[in-house]
Amino acid sequence: MTENGEHAVSTPETGQTTTMRAIVRDRYGSPDVLRPEETGRPVAGDGEVLVRVHAAAVNSADGKLLRGEPSLIRLMGYGVLRPRQRILGRDFAGRVEAVGRNVRDLRPGDEVFGEADGGAFAEYVSVREGALGPKPENLTFEQAAAVPLAGSTALQGLRDRAEVRPGQRVLVNGASGGVGTFAVQIAKALGAEVTGVCSARNAALVRSLGADHVVDYAAEDFVRGGRRYDVVLDVAGNRSLRDLRRVLTASGTLVLCSGDGGRRIGPMGRIVGALALSPFTGRRLRPLAAKTTAESLAALKELVEAGKVVPAVDRTYPLSGVPEAMRYLEEEHARAKVVITV
Repeated sequence: MTENGEHAVSTPETGQTTTMRAIVRDRYGSPDVLRPEETGRPVAGDGEVLVRVHAAAVNSADGKLLRGEPSLIRLMGYGVLRPRQRILGRDFAGRVEAVGRNVRDLRPGDEVFGEADGGAFAEYVSVREGALGPKPENLTFEQAAAVPLAGSTALQGLRDRAEVRPGQRVLVNGASGGVGTFAVQIAKALGAEVTGVCSARNAALVRSLGADHVVDYAAEDFVRGGRRYDVVLDVAGNRSLRDLRRVLTASGTLVLCSGDGGRRIGPMGRIVGALALSPFTGRRLRPLAAKTTAESLAALKELVEAGKVVPAVDRTYPLSGVPEAMRYLEEEHARAKVVITV
């Protein structure tokens, strides 16, 4: 990547100029600012892997970066007035095209999945070796692309932050979304009794993933239901800290994965509030800053190949359909994952 955000256009193997199809944008805005373009193919740096993308997943994070909201993210290296990153897309699955000279464990032709820092809505993406791993053998590329970010978030939230143990009661608020569908399955794999909160139209999906109980949020307020949980994983971000604390046991753990919080600072207010309040209550209030790593991908691969986790894919779109896919994710409250085939 050059200083102005454009891709380099020569490859280490041939030195020849090459291009690729990609979905790009040059300003912040709605999905309408996205357009197809023939652009330069990236190059794998010394510790990077160049991947021929076969599928990529759409995440809510892509929508935030698309619009540059909350405003705080513009100050975090993404560009204040205009985006520095022309090509969005984080989760992907594909085949290794080339490796940098410091890469030891992967070879051209290997099937991989992982999370890029951006650029996956394209035919090729260059990724740090530590952010990808071998694709689960029992998944298609489309299924595998749905796993990295959402799966790592659920895994790290439940296994690492909440330290879920067998027999505990876990509530997943937002159980039918990308992270939620993985969280239900991972909590079950860790031996928990799982309650999923979702809409009535998604209740059958959440039950099929292994939830022991399903709460339709339109018909029942889980905060006032009287049940208490050892762990609450809040993916939806639509309830106050006070509400979520009320449903915890005296020594329970709340893990915050999300929260809108407005157009300026986003979920930062909830995060600061949780950190400030946690020392003064017997309950643990833990914000989650998940990061896809080789370890999390290896753990997810093991769960998938053991049949304990199955990615749930709502819809697939071609590369040219990225704008439509983004609209669907934002406007229709997609269940599970939305995937782009390349």
